[in-house]
Amino acid sequence: MRRPFRQVDVFTQAPYLGNPLAVVLGADGLNASEMQRFANWTNLSETTFVVEPDSALADYQVRIFTPSQELPFAGHPTIGTCHAWLEAGGSPRTPGTVIQQCGAGLVTVAADDQGLRFAAPPVVRSGPVDEQLAERVAGILRIGRDEIVDLQWADNGPGWIAVLLTSADAVLAVTPGPTDLDIGIAGPYPAGAPAAIEVRTFLPKNGTTDEDPVTGSFNASLAQWLLATGRAEAPYVARQGTVLGRAGEVRITVDEDGHVWAGGNAITCVFATVEL
Repeated sequence: MRRPFRQVDVFTQAPYLGNPLAVVLGADGLNASEMQRFANWTNLSETTFVVEPDSALADYQVRIFTPSQELPFAGHPTIGTCHAWLEAGGSPRTPGTVIQQCGAGLVTVAADDQGLRFAAPPVVRSGPVDEQLAERVAGILRIGRDEIVDLQWADNGPGWIAVLLTSADAVLAVTPGPTDLDIGIAGPYPAGAPAAIEVRTFLPKNGTTDEDPVTGSFNASLAQWLLATGRAEAPYVARQGTVLGRAGEVRITVDEDGHVWAGGNAITCVFATVEL
């Protein structure tokens, strides 16, 4: 059966400088094995499948797959899927606000003059990392334990450990070894720079390490931590993907109720149909 397909570049102002996402629209009728097989074939960090929602409150439901597993939530798939759904004629119940159903529950996505933004979901695990694990993280990053300013769990579906380094330059200099943990690192730019922080994220892949170009989920949980501890002030822009030749930008804002939002631009680069 032919189904509408988009390949969307997320968290970028220009095509091919962000994080690509494969989106299959009208994916009802596909089972998890079929979705996983297609996601493995695209070989992108994530592939999403849009189906009818189970919740009466949701505008659509999305299932999110890496090449090897299904995720309950991820940030760049949230922005990219919503962009593709709206572009294909999706009409939210509430103008300007989309309610996405995913494995983590209902996620609110709002449109603004700079693109789309999602409300950061609550973390399912937070708090300090024990010292034995901290030493292990330093070893994976191939840096001294004393080079880590602070670190803590920042798990909002993907099981991130957030690591704060002294500077953006320190972040860019990291050359990690193989990892079996989901690790995100961040460091501040000097005052007055176009971005507030530089971010990188590392994930396990076939016994080695894969670096994600731009990661919405980690930026969301990182922002919740940095803002709560006074290490950052909203609004701010996080840069990511520099080492990979990308120019990713994630905009962090806080609304009047204190909720953290992560947003960015999305651009469709491929319009097609797929046989699934």
